[in-house]
Amino acid sequence: MQLISINLGQQREQQVGTRLETTGIYKIPTRGPVHVTPLGLQADFVCDQKHHGGPDQAVYVYGEPDYAWWSQELGRELSPGTFGENLTISGLESAAFSIGDRLIFETVILEVSAPRIPCSTLAARMGDPGFVKYYRRAERPGLYCRVIQPGPIRVGEDLRLEKYLGDGLSVLQLFRDYYNNDKSEANLRHHLAVPVAIRVRESIQEQLQTLLAKNP
Repeated sequence: MQLISINLGQQREQQVGTRLETTGIYKIPTRGPVHVTPLGLQADFVCDQKHHGGPDQAVYVYGEPDYAWWSQELGRELSPGTFGENLTISGLESAAFSIGDRLIFETVILEVSAPRIPCSTLAARMGDPGFVKYYRRAERPGLYCRVIQPGPIRVGEDLRLEKYLGDGLSVLQLFRDYYNNDKSEANLRHHLAVPVAIRVRESIQEQLQTLLAKNP
């Protein structure tokens, strides 16, 4: 795998339905070097910090093969950064990864913590109110990552995958389970046994507590 684009968000306004929102989803490619900090890439604008960013979702990664699929599906070329990812990587298909997998760059180490769940901001960015459902059906969610080892990164550098050695949970399964309102106790406990992002963990813990209260 190779890092083919580093993309930094700029503050921008866009229309989402009847409201005007400020967003950092519009990413501009840069060659770097760019420093990766525990909270993400330096100079990357993150607006909605309640739902985005933070130490467990500091960097969003998307793969060139997934972009190639979307370009064919939509009938137009999509440039790196279109989906708001910080890093675009060759040879990376996000659905094949598991929570806890690590991306090892020359100096930086990232750990996969969650899939991307599509929202109205992405739909507005793509100019399609139905894109949230489209993105869900495509099952190519991209990877949110926490920063295990910060440092500089540059376009063109190689990276390798280090698989999570515990009882694995695929990114695709976690993505699908987000939409499943009838998860079992075993399923929820399995989710909690892997290093998922804190926002995901809090939601799963709430679901487990609710389930246990109904079935004491």
